[in-house]
This record gives sequence, C-alpha cells and structure tokens, in this order.
Amino acid sequence: MKPVLAITRRLPADIEARAHASYDVRLNEGDTPLDRDAILALANGADALLVSVGDPIDAAFFDALPKSVKIIATFSVGTDHIDLAAAARKGIVIGNTPGVLTDATADIAWLLMLGAARRVSEGEAEIRTASWRGWRPTHLIGTQVTGKKLGIIGMGRIGQAVAKRARGFDMEVHYYNRKRLPADQEYGATYHDSIDDLLPHCQFLSLHCPSTAETRGMVNTDLLAKLPKGAILVNTARGDVVKDSDVIAALKSGQLAAAGLDVFAGEPNIAPGYRDLPNTFLLPHLGSATAETRTAMGSRALDNIDACLAGKDVPFAVKTN
Repeated sequence: MKPVLAITRRLPADIEARAHASYDVRLNEGDTPLDRDAILALANGADALLVSVGDPIDAAFFDALPKSVKIIATFSVGTDHIDLAAAARKGIVIGNTPGVLTDATADIAWLLMLGAARRVSEGEAEIRTASWRGWRPTHLIGTQVTGKKLGIIGMGRIGQAVAKRARGFDMEVHYYNRKRLPADQEYGATYHDSIDDLLPHCQFLSLHCPSTAETRGMVNTDLLAKLPKGAILVNTARGDVVKDSDVIAALKSGQLAAAGLDVFAGEPNIAPGYRDLPNTFLLPHLGSATAETRTAMGSRALDNIDACLAGKDVPFAVKTN
C-alpha cells in the first residue's frame, strides 16, 4: 500500500508522474488557491503534504493538522507562508527547494531592470493598441543601464547571480548583506555594513532579501527618500518587503523613475495603483518559471518527502527552531 501524499497545486507533468508512481496522490485538480480548511481536508489521513507559496500554513493550521502528516514540503525556497515555530512545536519536518532557481530568478531581475529602465510596458502597449506613430527623437526616452550604479539588498545566491550579470553591463555594484561575503563571491561589488550607507549609491536597487519581521515594509518612504532621485526599483524577493502605498507615491512624485516588480503583497490581488502607472513593469511572479527550474524544484520537494518517509535525513530540511 502506497503512502498518501496530498498536493495543494498542480505541478509539472513529469513531477506529478513521479509522485503518482510512489504515492497515493490526492491532488487539487482545480489548481485554485485553497484556504486553510480545504488544505486540512486534503491532508486528512495523508502521510505527507506538498504545499506552495501563498498556502496558509500558519499556527492555526498546525493546531488542526492531522497527526498522520510527518512532513510538509514546500515548492519554494521561501518559507514565509509557513509558521516554522508552530511546525517545531508539532514536530513536523519542513523541506524546501534551495539552489535550483538562482539563475532563473536572476534572469527575471535583469528583465525587470531593463524593462523598467527602457519603458518597455509603454512601448509594447503602443504596438498592441496600434497607437505607435513612428520613430521620433523624443519618443519614450528611458534610462540607460550600462555603466550605472546598482545596489543589491541581500547577497545570497540570487543576489550574487545578479551581481555577476551586472559585470557584463559595466555597472558599479554595491551591496548590503548581514555579513560581508568572501571576495570571490562579491563579483567586484562594494560591501556596505548598513542599508542607509548603501542607498546613496543606488541608481538601481534590486531586492533579494527574505520576508521576515525585520524586512516586511522595509522599502518605505524613509528608505526611498535616501535613494538618488530618479532611481529604479526592482523586486524579485517577496512583495511584502515593500510598502506599496509608499512605492506608488514615489513613482508618482518622480523620486522613483520606474519600478520592475515580479512579486506583490497579497498576490494575485495586488495594490491597484500599480496598474494605473505608466512607469511600472509588472510580471505575475515568474521568477522561477522555466521548465528546467520548476522541474528541479519539484524533484527536490519529492526528494524531501521520499527521504522523510523512508526514515532518512531530509536533504533540504528547513531549520524550524
């Protein structure tokens, strides 16, 4: 008899096939977000649960979690949707999928940087609506990226990959991290021991920090005022590290020339003010959305589950206490 695996969202076809080969799978066939009660119902009697970003795996969830569930594997690197302290209290193993979405997310950060700087959303809209009146010297003049100063908050794997790509654009890179990296991981970037010290050097600012109690709402009016006027903001981290109303105000005032955003607080119900602004380049959380990356993420999630249910060490276990 196969162990029971509950999966809250549809996964790449080859990952679902692997899951069905090893488990009695209960799948959210509709692929719509499930609330807490629906996930708990799906997990009733299951040995393992595979969740995704946005699933409400909070303290109340763990209070009601069936005792049969031994591991919750998340199809993500981030674990801000999971109450890790509650998981520890219940003795539930948590696994994530690090190390496989670095390049895909760094590529998206660069797409956002270039798209926001060069007013791509406005240009594409003119093509799609047949409103383009032809080339002219003053049309949709944007900001050059090459040779500018790029600031990075959070110099983990993705931040390093963004810095590495910046060398090809002859950018001067600066970064803030909780601690300085070894020189061979800095890619020539200049370290700053505080965000306030970093900000004056950021004609472009790219966010790569996790969502924590310290970082939520970090990008607010006070922080934005310390950037050079006309800076460009890029976010591929988590939506709630920015205060939407303050970013929207900065985009309207010109303190920010533009913003390229792939993640949003409350997604998919994003702050509507972003949609009304011409100087935003917006994507629907596509950072890891390549076939190669999503398949690798699914493989790591199942590796975690396989190991736990076999009584082995979970290869990508998250520290919960």
